[in-house]
Formats: sequence, C-alpha cells, structure tokens
Amino acid sequence: MRFTGPLAKMKTSLKDEVKYYLELGDDILFMNDLIGKRIRIEYTDEITCFCGKRVHEVFRMNFCRDCFFTKPEAGDSILRPELSKAHLGVEDRDLEWEKKHQIQPHLVYLANSAGLKVGVTRLAQRPTRWIDQGAIEAIVLAETENRYEAGMIEVALKEHMSDKTPWQRMVKGEDVEIDLREEKEKAIQWVPEEFRSFVSSNDELTQIVYPVQEYPIKAKSINLEKHRGVEDVLVGIRGQYLLFKSGSVLNVRSHEGRHVRLDV
Repeated sequence: MRFTGPLAKMKTSLKDEVKYYLELGDDILFMNDLIGKRIRIEYTDEITCFCGKRVHEVFRMNFCRDCFFTKPEAGDSILRPELSKAHLGVEDRDLEWEKKHQIQPHLVYLANSAGLKVGVTRLAQRPTRWIDQGAIEAIVLAETENRYEAGMIEVALKEHMSDKTPWQRMVKGEDVEIDLREEKEKAIQWVPEEFRSFVSSNDELTQIVYPVQEYPIKAKSINLEKHRGVEDVLVGIRGQYLLFKSGSVLNVRSHEGRHVRLDV
C-alpha cells in the first residue's frame, strides 16, 4: 500500500508501551503495526510550511522564512523559556498568543534519556514531551505558574546537568541506570531561593517503554533531502525516531513538512 503527504510529528499515547500514529495525507498509520516489516519512504521534493504554504526551504521547526521571523510559535522563548515576558504583559510577537501559551502551569522535570537531563514543558504536554525525547523515565522537579519561572529554574540547573538528549546513544538503546528521586533531592539545592516554593512534593516516576525489537549497534541519521529516502525493515520507534535494521535512523520531527511516499 502507498501513502502520501507531508510528514508531521508522530502522535503518541502511553499504554504498556508507547503507541505511535503518523498522519500522512488523509490517512492515519498505526506505526507499531509496521515494526518488523520492510517499508520504503521516498522524499518527493515538496515542502509545506507550518502555515500551509508550499515553499522551497524551511528553517528550524518547519517554518518558512516569513513564519520564522514573525510567528510567536517561533519566538525566542520557545527554546529559551527564561526569555518569556508574557507574565509582565510585554509582547514579543503576539501578546495574546504568548499569554495563552506561556501564562499557564509549566513543569521543570528530570528525565533519563540515555543520561540525566533537565527540561521544561507545559503541564498539558506531560508525558508527550518525555516520549518525544526518548526518555525511559521522568520525574517532576517543580510546577510553576508560568513559562518564565520554569525557564529560570532550568537555567540554574543547567549549570549542573545537561538540557540535551544524546540522540546517538538514545537510538542505540545505551541507557544508564539513574535514581531520579535521588537526583531530584540533589537538584533541589540548585533551585534559586525565589523559586523554591514551586518545588513539587510529587515523587512519582513516569516509566516509558518503547516498541523496539532491536537497537542498532551503529546509528546513521538519514537526511531525506540528501539521501532522498530509505527502504529497510523497521525494527523500532523511540522518541520521534524510526529505527531500521541497517542502523539507519530517521527523525520524523526534524523532517516535518517534507512530502513523502510511504510504501508498505
């Protein structure tokens, strides 16, 4: 069977293991059912921006040039939450949008994603954010009232731990054993005093299992615009990566907007 359309971040649900769904054109594919099967993904030289326009190139997060420099969804505080000023009533690009998305509960979390990391996400994005990063376990460190507060806590913790996922180790299943409750207890001392009241007393661990038959020994990232596509046996999915038998891995999210043909 053939499916066509622009790639978009896979949607997920957390059951015994993560369930993955890929919207492609008018179809929704349950990707877990494709594990163990040979599939072909071919790039068709078309790109659709976040805004719906057909474009020749996109910038970070699938934005065309105009959207990248004007849309609030591409503002600086998306990647650097400490730059958020919506709680002060100060506009960056669209104050109403920024108030809606930034003045709401946010979490500062610790995750085991092939190593210890700290991150920030909206409360409503739990556990989606952790799944997208390929974490096998996560714990809430703090719950804040807005994005700025969470960002400031993250900035303080980045002095002591990473805020990045080592994707090469993650897609190879090179997980390490980490006591997140112990790491949380240690991290509390690094939370700035003015934000200490946001520290969460909830020590519940969210554990995540991914649908992976086998991990590659060596991993090679596929760039659809350079390699044009991939034909291989799908052996697993973790984070937003498709893992193939040969060791090739495809980051679906980083290829959002690229039109493909997917043959099963």
